[in-house]
Amino acid sequence: MARYKDAKCRLCRKEGVKLFLKGERCFSPKCPLEKKGAVPPGQHGQKRRGRVSEYGFQLREKQKAKRTYGILEAQFKNYLTKAAKTKKGTGLQLLRFLELRLDNVLFRGGLVFSRSVSRQLINHGFCLVDGKKVNIPSFMVKPGQIISLSTKGLNLAQVKKALAAKQPVINWLTKKAAVLKVERLPKREEMDLNINEQLIVEFYSR
Repeated sequence: MARYKDAKCRLCRKEGVKLFLKGERCFSPKCPLEKKGAVPPGQHGQKRRGRVSEYGFQLREKQKAKRTYGILEAQFKNYLTKAAKTKKGTGLQLLRFLELRLDNVLFRGGLVFSRSVSRQLINHGFCLVDGKKVNIPSFMVKPGQIISLSTKGLNLAQVKKALAAKQPVINWLTKKAAVLKVERLPKREEMDLNINEQLIVEFYSR
């Protein structure tokens, strides 16, 4: 699977918001957005830009969502296609699909500092869902399921740091020690408020 290998902080500066791609660094004063603000990357990033078209706004919103959750175009489009077949609103259901990914749940539950670290843990077989090993980051969790880490996973330095930081847990999850439970489906206000899902739906509706 293709991976983005360039500087991750460039993506946050490009989108103008924190995407939390660098783990612990994103929560510290070392974050470029904390030091310089949302200055676009590149030699001419600070120069005045021309007017952005409606298509440009829609494209940027789609790119922002993809980069936030760390997925590629084909998979992102598949989520939108599935969301369009439901009766719950395409945009809302798209965000729910993204939020209920296993790699995102570990991040939202405060077991790791970033989704990229979460994917590494899952790929290496350190994640358990209802006591069974799951090594697929895109695995969709359901209300009532229990997510935990293996003994080896709990002993990793990055996991220990994240647990020691006692990060806040999103409302649709409950956390006891290093064990998460999905209580219910997330509401819109509990999902990423920096993403305008309607612009994404419009982008694919062209």
